[in-house]
Amino acid sequence: MEPVTVVTGTAVPLDRSDVDTDQIIPSDWLKRVERTGFGAGLFSEWRDDPDFVLNQPHHAGASILLAGPNFGTGSSREHAVWAIMDYGFRAVVSPRFADIFRNNCTKNGLVPVQVDAEVADQLMRAVQADPGLEITIDVAARTIAAPAAGIEATFPLDDATRDRFLRGLDDIGITLQHEADIAAFEAARPSWLPSIAGN
Repeated sequence: MEPVTVVTGTAVPLDRSDVDTDQIIPSDWLKRVERTGFGAGLFSEWRDDPDFVLNQPHHAGASILLAGPNFGTGSSREHAVWAIMDYGFRAVVSPRFADIFRNNCTKNGLVPVQVDAEVADQLMRAVQADPGLEITIDVAARTIAAPAAGIEATFPLDDATRDRFLRGLDDIGITLQHEADIAAFEAARPSWLPSIAGN
């Protein structure tokens, strides 16, 4: 996982509520064994509609996904986060995230920015009016801002999750911070006990 300190870029306004993980990445994409390549399946059923927001050329290259409330509901598939990231998004903004989806975001480096409904609506309308509007998400300061639109707000992010983003630590990275202690413990174990050394 790469460190994430600040995400700055344009946004795609997905003005829909209760978007579930099956809509984010349909189940027929779950047969893949790699963690890459899921971006092509992001909202694939909706992308069949040429008027769908992701198909609009003025939103190409956006790094922030603006979503309606209750984003990421449904199954716990981690593939939904992989698809969003593989497409090129580095943060998702919503008034409310499903708990498991939010947790999957934090473990994979996708910043979940939960804002008040009023702020979410202001951002949505501002981006719809000006697709080139620049938005900055500061993970260290826990702020989101669109200065040209006069929008600035804070978002909740507990200290441990904030640290995870700033240092680029996934679960394995967090565990490896204790690698010396793990090695010392294993070295001191009696030889007749099971070992992870493989001998």
